[in-house]
Amino acid sequence: MAGAATHLPSFLFSLMHHHHHLLLLSLLLIATSVGIVHGLEEKKIVALHQLLWEDKSTSRISSPQRTRREKGATVMEIRHHSHYSGHIESYNDYLKKLLVSDEARVSSLQSQISNAASGEVYRDSLQAQIPLTSGAKLQTLNYIVTIGLGSKNMTVIVDTGSDLTWVQCKPCLYCYNQEDPLFDPSTSSYYQAIPCNSTTCDYLRAASGSTGVCGSDRSSCNYALSYGDGSSSRGVLSRERIDLGGTTVEGFIFGCGQNNQGLFGGTSGLMGLGRTQLSLISQTHDRFGGIFSYCLPTRLYNSSGSLVLGGDPSVYRNFTPISYTRMILDPQQAPFYFLNLTGVEVGGVALQASGFSNGKILIDSGTVITRLVPSVYKALKSEFVRQFSSYPSAPGFSILDTCFNLSSYEEVRVPKLRLEFEGGVEVNVDVTGIFYFVKKDASQVCLAIASLSYEDEVGIIGNYQQKNHRIVYDTVNLKVGFAEETCSYS
Repeated sequence: MAGAATHLPSFLFSLMHHHHHLLLLSLLLIATSVGIVHGLEEKKIVALHQLLWEDKSTSRISSPQRTRREKGATVMEIRHHSHYSGHIESYNDYLKKLLVSDEARVSSLQSQISNAASGEVYRDSLQAQIPLTSGAKLQTLNYIVTIGLGSKNMTVIVDTGSDLTWVQCKPCLYCYNQEDPLFDPSTSSYYQAIPCNSTTCDYLRAASGSTGVCGSDRSSCNYALSYGDGSSSRGVLSRERIDLGGTTVEGFIFGCGQNNQGLFGGTSGLMGLGRTQLSLISQTHDRFGGIFSYCLPTRLYNSSGSLVLGGDPSVYRNFTPISYTRMILDPQQAPFYFLNLTGVEVGGVALQASGFSNGKILIDSGTVITRLVPSVYKALKSEFVRQFSSYPSAPGFSILDTCFNLSSYEEVRVPKLRLEFEGGVEVNVDVTGIFYFVKKDASQVCLAIASLSYEDEVGIIGNYQQKNHRIVYDTVNLKVGFAEETCSYS
């Protein structure tokens, strides 16, 4: 979320991440951006159409009766809505705030990475499937799931760039507004505060982006997490029984947050899916085997994808075969999942850029908008603009500098975007992850990718470009898999 707090337990938020949203079929893309407007009634911004996706070579976003294929592009129909009942200025300010937050998360991630640098065997394991939805209704561009904590349900942000899972707790010295009731430890017979002089508290001290200190009475271990967008969580490191899609885990270590602030929307907290000892994946390794996957839905409302913990990914259904690429390990950046980006194609044209010589890139569910090193982004922007030159340009918006005015068009031909990873793995970005609709009338539609400031920074694949794919994280065999999947289930 906020990158993980915009990712970061030291991670950054995203817009996307996030985030992440679209109105297709006419404004599915737009709904994505508009859907998270703070203070607006949900019914005023809900997407009314669904995305129709043809094959890899072409598709058309249109009504069910009208489809056609075109080589190297997706044809998108845009239905314009000129009557907008919300406050445009407030919406634009809020949208810009989310993008700035996403940028802050990215900056924080780059700082962490920079400072740190100065056999196919699946064990028999359980499998838990949890519905995963857009956080738009809770004013966040990240994705959310609901888990059981003690006897209560808590809605948390899914963040692969964070480690410690935490929720807001009573007594709360300072808490942001959330939709669920605050977790009350006094009502649970399973709750335990973790002692300060414990090995677990030592783990916390060593965790990325966090500190563990003794409470005033030295009976509890206090934690403090700071995120790149300025968000933070502080409280008591604790144990509790949790329920993950019907599977119960006893003695789960989490943060009972009593002082929290930032852009977490109306969620209860954050689920840390990173790779260190306190993450949910590490804590449940004996149960789920260190494997998890998710499928991020394109629609903002009334649909859900899924977060799957454990099991053999090859038995998943409703998608193409899984293609795996190597997970790059960085002992100094243990929480993060790095891949090797070897190339990018725009409309079938392979980009030439020096940045591919060192293609290390971070994949992060808590960052919204994908960031590329300057040389790669410049090549992508140039080729995309060349192929999209028949459409008028529009002013940039916040971190997005490649924008167009599509208000006069009923349909547009969008060049396909393909990411290529080590091992010959090719990932076609879903059409809903290519454009970010700033204006509901399509007068300002931006390429949903941004440039980093420096060539030696590390690129990030945000959640906006991960939609409609099953993404599998195998921490046992050290690889990440991709498969196209329709993730929006009503």
